[in-house]
Amino acid sequence: MIRALARRGPDGAGLESWPHGTALGHRRLAIFDLSEAGRQPMLSEDGSVGIVFNGAIYNFRELRAELETRGCRFHSQTDTEVLVEGYREWGIDALVRRLHGMFAFGLWDERAQKLFLVRDRLGVKPLVYAKAADGRLAFASNVRALRAAGMLGEIDAASIVEYLEFGFVTDARAIYKGASKVPAATIVEWSARDGQTHARTYWSPPVALEADDAHAPKFAEAVEEVERLFVNAVEMRLFADVPVGALLSGGVDSSLVCWAVAKLGGDVTAYTVGTPGDALDETADARATAATLGISHRVLDLSASDAPDVSELAAAYAEPFACSSALGMLRVSRAVAPSATVLLTGDGGDDVFLGYPEHRYLWLASRLARRTPAAAADLWSHTLRARFPRRGLARRAASFLDYATGGLGAVTNARDGLPVYEQSAILGERLAGLNVAQRGIARSRESAQNVLAEFLEYDRRTRFTGEYLPKVDGATMHYALEARSPFLDQKLWEYAAALPLDLRLRRGGLKAILRELARRRVGERVARGRKRGFGIPAGRWMAGRWRARVEETLRDSILGQEGWIDAQAALKKFAREVEQGEASLQTWYLYVLETWMRHERAANVFEPPAGDVERLTMATLKARETTDSSARVVAVNTRTGDSHAA
Repeated sequence: MIRALARRGPDGAGLESWPHGTALGHRRLAIFDLSEAGRQPMLSEDGSVGIVFNGAIYNFRELRAELETRGCRFHSQTDTEVLVEGYREWGIDALVRRLHGMFAFGLWDERAQKLFLVRDRLGVKPLVYAKAADGRLAFASNVRALRAAGMLGEIDAASIVEYLEFGFVTDARAIYKGASKVPAATIVEWSARDGQTHARTYWSPPVALEADDAHAPKFAEAVEEVERLFVNAVEMRLFADVPVGALLSGGVDSSLVCWAVAKLGGDVTAYTVGTPGDALDETADARATAATLGISHRVLDLSASDAPDVSELAAAYAEPFACSSALGMLRVSRAVAPSATVLLTGDGGDDVFLGYPEHRYLWLASRLARRTPAAAADLWSHTLRARFPRRGLARRAASFLDYATGGLGAVTNARDGLPVYEQSAILGERLAGLNVAQRGIARSRESAQNVLAEFLEYDRRTRFTGEYLPKVDGATMHYALEARSPFLDQKLWEYAAALPLDLRLRRGGLKAILRELARRRVGERVARGRKRGFGIPAGRWMAGRWRARVEETLRDSILGQEGWIDAQAALKKFAREVEQGEASLQTWYLYVLETWMRHERAANVFEPPAGDVERLTMATLKARETTDSSARVVAVNTRTGDSHAA
């Protein structure tokens, strides 16, 4: 398990064990206290409590000071030790309530014979676990480590269907049978004495206020408070014992991060990945922003030979993951890794401050729904809808009316997804009759009147935790970088999530609060700029430079051989798309899935470990020699990577 996570934590490996078969293992990406005092697993002085931890507790110095007043002694300068002592002093629930940061950790209490698996409020850091029929439990940062432990079953057909629908597997499922993901803001408690597992949610985001609520701030007040919270969030994330860098695209979010760094006097270099000659190159805008802010700036130019490869997606992500911008994030991470270990990003701003086009679209739909008489909504739903054309602008108009009359159920059924595979007869016998639960959400006029709010909660539980957060974590950790985003700060998120939707979309403007803040602090050019990202034209590349490889992959596919798809039907669809010059999203999903399948088959996860991991494994085996063969075993592994522990 430790070896399977080695890339996420290249700075060291550790293992600790207790009698009766409990073990904790860890890979370290050192961020705080680079000495041996910061190694993990970390134990209490008496050895009764052990922890493996991935993430960063930004308020650990304040917590440490409080614990010291209560007589606690510390031997390192890490936030990990604060978790150990905080648990001993306050208990798990009171400890977690005090934590300000991103985290996934497993804490073992030898005296109570209990394991606590804890994930941060938004789910920034991943955590998965598996229970065996014989009572053992294992946990890790990803399913590959669980598979290396022999804890997982075969590939889950329902998860394959979910992947084909979305291009990722949500937190509600896992690609292998037997694995479960710890949900965001959740404590999973497992008792070795009876083998029982209990989960409890310790936080949920606030509900947005109505625009006319007396407690709702004015727009100018909201901008000022967001600025205060945001600067504090950036300041917290600047603390590290390794070089800190920041991504700068020239867009609103990353520009605000760099502005706050400059305001705070942070010793941080901003990095822009240049793609000379590419339409997506944003070097000029980034240089202009860096000059305006007066910050240290480096452009890392990538040549054509640096173009990302789909096989890198399969290597970096333990589950099939078809977010094409992840290829760009991998490329960025690889370029920055030699110069920095902590990387500030602008992720999360669009999600809570409403920066995606669908946010405005659904906001307008809800406004229309509240003004549409019931009779008119019924006329559209039961009569006119079936007769309306579904091509070009007419299709967009029809979708808009669907959202304004059917709400979230209409939204979740509007995407192409599975129906495209069904229409092309691509789904194989192993997927016959399967569907995703999201397509079963009922349509209703009541939902339509609140469709944006319902969508935001739905999106947080699916795309946000299943695609957006894993994209950054997977790409950065693949190159041993710790990504920190101020926009994912829990206090900033709580404040922004409670703001009225009309305020966040003031006058129909996407991300209105952040754009106003950018206008005040950076300049009009940035405030009016378009949304930026690290895009990769996967569809065009598949029909062009990757065409031969895609054809070979689909022609001799594991997916076809094992009955997941009809490979010939997929090839015919791809041939039609090549003639049009761009492959569809659904063909891209198939290509990524097949590449992932091949990677999994080629990787011998049961190969004996080597080097330092082999020595750790031998230590574990010796410990097990003293264990009653009938004893319950907690095969506990940690996640790798991240600040102090990893």
